[in-house]
Formats: sequence, structure tokens, C-alpha cells
Amino acid sequence: MHMKTDSGNNGGKKEEAGGQEAWWQPALMMFARLAGWVIGPVIIGAGLGQWLDKKYGTDPWLLLVSVGIAFIVSMIGIVKNAVAEYKKIEELKKKK
Repeated sequence: MHMKTDSGNNGGKKEEAGGQEAWWQPALMMFARLAGWVIGPVIIGAGLGQWLDKKYGTDPWLLLVSVGIAFIVSMIGIVKNAVAEYKKIEELKKKK
């Protein structure tokens, strides 16, 4: 199975000889999106919490509150993305 680079309108994506994307690309993209929902809000929440604690002298309470809120935001984002992926899988099963 040879991979070729298409210089067309797909932004340089690598495609298999049959014109379909590689079997591992959707899984890798889903993993990256879900990992971003875990890492992004928690890092932002921790940074914001530390800054607020230094500003108001409330160490560690605002850090804990902001990380807790970030955790809730992460869970909501992960669930929404997982439901969307599940719906895509169900649509693909119906088409086959």
C-alpha cells in the first residue's frame, strides 16, 4: 500500500492510492480533539487560578475553584465530542 501526497485542494493531506484518507487519521484526530479538551481548560484554569490567588491573596482557594470549573468544562466538551463521533459512526453503519 503506497501513500501519495495530493497537491490539490486538500491542504497536503496524505491519501491512500484509492483516494481515501488513511485508516488511522480519524482516530488520531479524535484523540487530539479529546486530549485538547482535557489539557486546554485545565492549564488555563490553573494559570488563571494562580494569578487570581496572587492578586487577591486567597491561596489556594481560587486556584482550586478555577481548576474545578475547568474540569467541568473539560467533561462537557469531551461528552459533546464523543456523542458527535458516536453519531458519525452510527451514520456510517447505516450507509453500509
